[in-house]
Amino acid sequence: MNEPNSAAPAYGSVPLHEASPADTSRFDAPDTDDVSGTPAMEPIAFVGAGPGDVELITVKGRRLLDNADCIVYAGSLVNPAILSGCKAHIHDSAGMNLDEIIETMAKAWHNNKSVVRLHTGDPSIFGAIKEQMQRLDAIGIPYMVVPGVSSAFGAAAALKAELTLPEIAQTVIITRQEGRTPVPDLEKLRALATHQTTMLIFLSVSMMETVVCELLAGGYPMTTPVAVVEKATWDQERIVSGTLADIAARVRETGISKTAIICVGQVFADLPLAAVSKLYDKEFSHGSRTGSKG
Repeated sequence: MNEPNSAAPAYGSVPLHEASPADTSRFDAPDTDDVSGTPAMEPIAFVGAGPGDVELITVKGRRLLDNADCIVYAGSLVNPAILSGCKAHIHDSAGMNLDEIIETMAKAWHNNKSVVRLHTGDPSIFGAIKEQMQRLDAIGIPYMVVPGVSSAFGAAAALKAELTLPEIAQTVIITRQEGRTPVPDLEKLRALATHQTTMLIFLSVSMMETVVCELLAGGYPMTTPVAVVEKATWDQERIVSGTLADIAARVRETGISKTAIICVGQVFADLPLAAVSKLYDKEFSHGSRTGSKG
């Protein structure tokens, strides 16, 4: 979830205590200005850090971090504790532009360094990785992508919710409210709301009143359950629950304005199930089991 954080430290000013206070020299230290070295054979790794809990990174992602010589991480969103113990030179991209990010990674790679670009959650969801990969393509640097646990699923876990329930919702929409970044006309929030299925809305909690108006205009009833999960899986996680009738006021009272997922739909209601899955129905047969009805 690449949500801007106005309080994020500027490039080169990562608080040292947030990662590894024992080795302060490696933060934002230049890898080298020489780009004529022997290129590394291994690709740059775009790695999903997970939603916040440092134990939710994949085993492969953890190994790549631990072995990296250069890490460029999204400092406004990634839990800095995940960098504890890393031996790499660490660069906070919160205050960097695309040119600076690519230059930093390219210099390290051309000098035979192992490079990790660490993104929050899963890099494929609002991760802005395509523009980085195209720039690397243009200069002939290989890369790979290591998936991570999205904050969408961190939020679902925090709510102890199943996003797809029989006869209630079999579709999950991941989207955002239009703001400074436009969305395609067919993907306006009110258009997507006509489906009245499970919706996970990123990057939009600062526009909560607008979100509610758009969802209502699209057809969700006022009684639709809504939960806002701030910093899902972090120690600082907060959950605000309500319905479309009152969620905007509840969120305003808490002061939540960023780094939160808006979870909308009947799957978030704490009600007895009207139907259950056929998967474990004793009468239902499938490839791994013969049901009592054959």
